[in-house]
Amino acid sequence: MLDVRRLRLLVELSRRGTLAAVAEALSYSPSSVSQQLSLLEREVGVPLLVQAGRRVRLTPQAEVLVSHAQAVLDRLEEAEADVARSLTTIGGTVRVAAFQSAAHAVMPRALTLLAAEHPSLRVEVTEREPEAGLFDVAARDFDLVLAEQYPGRTRQLHPELDRLPLAADAIRLALPPHPASGTAATDASEALAIAAQRPWVLEPEGTASREWAEQLCRDSGFEPDVRFETADLMAHIRLIRSGNAVGLLPDLVWAGEEPSVLVLPLPGDPHREVFSSARLASIGRPGVVAVRDALARAAAAPAPSVE
Repeated sequence: MLDVRRLRLLVELSRRGTLAAVAEALSYSPSSVSQQLSLLEREVGVPLLVQAGRRVRLTPQAEVLVSHAQAVLDRLEEAEADVARSLTTIGGTVRVAAFQSAAHAVMPRALTLLAAEHPSLRVEVTEREPEAGLFDVAARDFDLVLAEQYPGRTRQLHPELDRLPLAADAIRLALPPHPASGTAATDASEALAIAAQRPWVLEPEGTASREWAEQLCRDSGFEPDVRFETADLMAHIRLIRSGNAVGLLPDLVWAGEEPSVLVLPLPGDPHREVFSSARLASIGRPGVVAVRDALARAAAAPAPSVE
C-alpha cells in the first residue's frame, strides 16, 4: 500500500519544481522531503527522480504516479466534503487567498455575514496576487481564491479549479479631487488628454493591471509618465488625492463609500471581472459553499456613486 503523505510530496514536487520549495510549502526540511521520496521509490519499486544539475527531474514512471496521486487526493477531499455535508452545522476552517481590493472591500462584509450565520466556521484570509493565489489553491495551500481578470486578457488555466463570477468592477480614471483651473474635462477622451500631461501611479511592471493600463494609454495616443509604482491601491489613492499623480482605480477599492478623488469614466466603460476559484474536489464542501454565498451577497452591495 502506497503512503498517501509521500504521494502528496511527489505531487507537490511536480508542481513546485524543487525539493526546497516543497519543504518550504509543507514546513518540512529538504532532507526530510528527500528521505520520504526515497522511501516512496522503494514502495513503488522504480526510480522516480533523476538528478538534473542541482535540481531533480521526475521520471516518466513518476509522472504516471502523479496523475494517480492527484486523483487519490481529490477523492479524499471529496470524502471530507461528503462527511461535512452530513453534519447539521457548518464548521471547520476555510482558507481564502484574496487580492488587495477584494480583501479591503468584499471580505469584511462577507466575514460579518459568516460570523452571524455560521459562528463555528473559521475563515482565514491572506492577501495574495491573483496568479499566486490561483496556483496556491490548485496546490491545496488555500481552499478558495478571489482573483480578477482585466478586459481582453486571460489568466493561466488550472483544469483542477472551477471559476465562479462574483462581480463586474468598473475601472475609472482617477484625478485629484480639486483639479487645477482650466483643466476640467467634459468627457472621457478629454479627461485622458489632461491625464497625459500628469505624473502617473501604476501597479508594478509585469502585473496584468499595469499592462492593461499602459495599453489603454497607448490606445489613447500617449505613454504614461509613471513616477510612482506600487501594488498598494491605498497608496495610489493617497498620491492622487494629494495632487501628486493620476491613475486608474476600480470601483471596488472604495468599499461602498464615496470616492475621495475625482473619478471619471474611461472610453468604452471597461470593467474587470472579479471571480472566485476552488478545487473541483472541494466545491461541495459546506464551508466553501457558505463563504462563496457570503461573498456573493457582499459583492452585491450598492456601488459608490461617481461623477
